Amino acid sequence: MFIEREAEFWSSEDGRIRCALCPHRCLIAEGKRGLCGVRENQGGALVPLTYGRVTGAHLDPIEKKPLYHFHPGTWVLSIGSWGCNLSCDFCQNWHIADGEVPGSRLLPQAAAALAERERANGNLGLAFTYNEPLIWFEYVLDTCRAVHERGLKNVLVTNGEIEPEPLEALLPHVDAMNVDIKAMGEGFYRRLCHGPHAPPRRTVERAFGRCHVEVTNLLIPGENDSAEQVGALVDWAAGVSDRLPVHFSRYHPAHKLTVPATPRSSLERAYRLAREKLKYVYIGNASLPGAGDTLCPSCGAVVVGRHGFAAVSLLLEAGRCGRCGSEVDIVA
Repeated sequence: MFIEREAEFWSSEDGRIRCALCPHRCLIAEGKRGLCGVRENQGGALVPLTYGRVTGAHLDPIEKKPLYHFHPGTWVLSIGSWGCNLSCDFCQNWHIADGEVPGSRLLPQAAAALAERERANGNLGLAFTYNEPLIWFEYVLDTCRAVHERGLKNVLVTNGEIEPEPLEALLPHVDAMNVDIKAMGEGFYRRLCHGPHAPPRRTVERAFGRCHVEVTNLLIPGENDSAEQVGALVDWAAGVSDRLPVHFSRYHPAHKLTVPATPRSSLERAYRLAREKLKYVYIGNASLPGAGDTLCPSCGAVVVGRHGFAAVSLLLEAGRCGRCGSEVDIVA
């Protein structure tokens, strides 16, 4: 195992270590790890075990993150490690979230150089994804700096479970993020995710306007797909901004949860309710005609048409609608 550097955001407390990276604020005894499984007390110092350890690297469409308003139609080199600070019963990537996975060594400068080499294939930068990137904090921070030095972009795909101080340290180095808001209630988070519900929304509220932000909500039948639950999420999102892009994603049975897949009717209802208060609403993991298109907030023209993860048409001129000239909230 490669141990490259000490962790940040921790303190000694009664012979143990108090990690201050995420809201769990784990108190870690010698030789033990926090709930994330990747931050260990070694001789009175907190060590990030996954620093420089990458379990997957792929060139993905930016729409797959999903980010629909950040350089649509481009590609981003996506990397991940292992571990997570939530333990969701419905996790799609539980095999890397719940346990230690052997990885290859890829230090920050090497990751940035790899991203730069992929420019020839349309790559815009580096996305930290697959497992939870915020528990990879030191590596993400160092790599983001190296990526920016090469004039490339940094993307986070995250559950948003981070304390304010480390978030503030990271934000200046992040260009875009998609934050997973799993539900609006504490009960859902505690029962199905085993973590607190408020920090992810706080992350969105702090990050919005300082980097590009989009939100994803996985709709699970009987758990968070009611009109009341969707309405609460939409009201909160509109309170941040009615121009905050929101993606409702179709759930499929995974890991420990065997609830049937989200019915089309639930997706259609969520889309309809959200469109009453939000300018940009999308449906993911399902084929609903038009639900992946970006519409001009003024005239309703399709300014970015999509098929699956591909942007197939763009009616944009310098960030404005090609039909009516109104501003469209797309980073291009």
